[in-house]
Amino acid sequence: MNLTTLARHTLSRGATPAATYALIARLGHPPLPVARAVCLALDIPHAETTRRLADCYDALLADPRPDTENDTGELLEALGVFDIPKSLTDTELTIVDLLLTAIDALGGIRPGHHHGLQRWFTTGNLTAAYLSLTTTHPLPRTGDPTTYWTTLTTAGELLTTTAPSDRRITYALTRCRTLATRP
Repeated sequence: MNLTTLARHTLSRGATPAATYALIARLGHPPLPVARAVCLALDIPHAETTRRLADCYDALLADPRPDTENDTGELLEALGVFDIPKSLTDTELTIVDLLLTAIDALGGIRPGHHHGLQRWFTTGNLTAAYLSLTTTHPLPRTGDPTTYWTTLTTAGELLTTTAPSDRRITYALTRCRTLATRP
């Protein structure tokens, strides 16, 4: 049985991607082919799989240590290596563009926050990305508050067309409108 087939079978039995990685790696297979097999079993395109694994190869996969398979699997999952990309509609792509404009207007963003936003964009969880940004404020010296809040207002208005009954979005949108009008 090849590794991708084994990974697909393990995932079909309810295992998480991290647990699937750990199980197959504990069988004695090298880390890189195991991680690749899990990605391919999740239907992550080969080119995207290669890019993601290249980004973390040196830190996680190049020099495996015994009995670290669970930790490695969990780290790969936390880094988003196993995130399944969602095809976005034109409206969703416009929302992502607006959120990226807002990020630029922040004047700086913590790496962890940026990583989380990228994962939400990849998986199509635009509501979480939007709500996260609406609780963040532009930096006083380098940010552009007017652009930030105006862009988030536009993004929120578009987001309400994709999730019209989400009160969290409605509340955040009202807040963004208020902040966009402040001098």
